[in-house]
Amino acid sequence: VQLQASGGGLVQPGGSLRLSCIASGFTLDYYAIDWFRQAPGKEREGVACINSDDDNTYYAVSVKGRFTISRDNDTNTVYLQMNNLKPEDTAVYYCAREPDRNCGGGYAYWGQGTLVTVSS
Repeated sequence: VQLQASGGGLVQPGGSLRLSCIASGFTLDYYAIDWFRQAPGKEREGVACINSDDDNTYYAVSVKGRFTISRDNDTNTVYLQMNNLKPEDTAVYYCAREPDRNCGGGYAYWGQGTLVTVSS
């Protein structure tokens, strides 16, 4: 099982980024997928999750209305569109696979993250 996140970078406050997560070694459409982040000196924070069977999505309060998670099972890719970014969104972002089809089961696997820095 491998998950590779990419798309991070430096962006000004109010800007946008789209993160990608390419999954391999398993069938993407059998599992819920999360994005979580970790800022320096802070605890890990779940950002978003998408179910595999009904595509229901769930968001942290801190990002709801600004971030959108989506999946393309044909290309084994999960996306996180991030709009109206704020300095407090600065963190390393990771994608993770859950143990089952529905969100809420925790992170069974995750890969290396991608750094997002929001600064003027």
